Amino acid sequence: QVQLVESGGGLVQTGGSLRLSCAASGSIFSINAMGWYRQAPGTKRGLVAAITRGGSTNYAGSVKGRFTISRDNAKNTVYLQMNSLKPEDTGVYYCAADRSWQLSPSDYWGQGTQVTVSS
Repeated sequence: QVQLVESGGGLVQTGGSLRLSCAASGSIFSINAMGWYRQAPGTKRGLVAAITRGGSTNYAGSVKGRFTISRDNAKNTVYLQMNSLKPEDTGVYYCAADRSWQLSPSDYWGQGTQVTVSS
């Protein structure tokens, strides 16, 4: 089993920045892709960004150029640097990990961290 713990959410004004972190523990040797999803009230959870162990990335169109996903394999941690935040970025951000290389990880999930962008 793999456990994922997110941190770094909070309240920020439009145009501000936040950095999310997700630390993995447990059977980490089995993890390949990791990523972040976002769920706003009344909407489906959607992929924000994902990264493989080798560094290949995938971004949702709405965050390209503003968000950067990175990964420290030695620390078993994935990060999401969010800049130029907009109110529509508000939601619960979930970390996910996958045993495959697919850039839409879904085998394991964290409990989520709230990000609120005020206008």
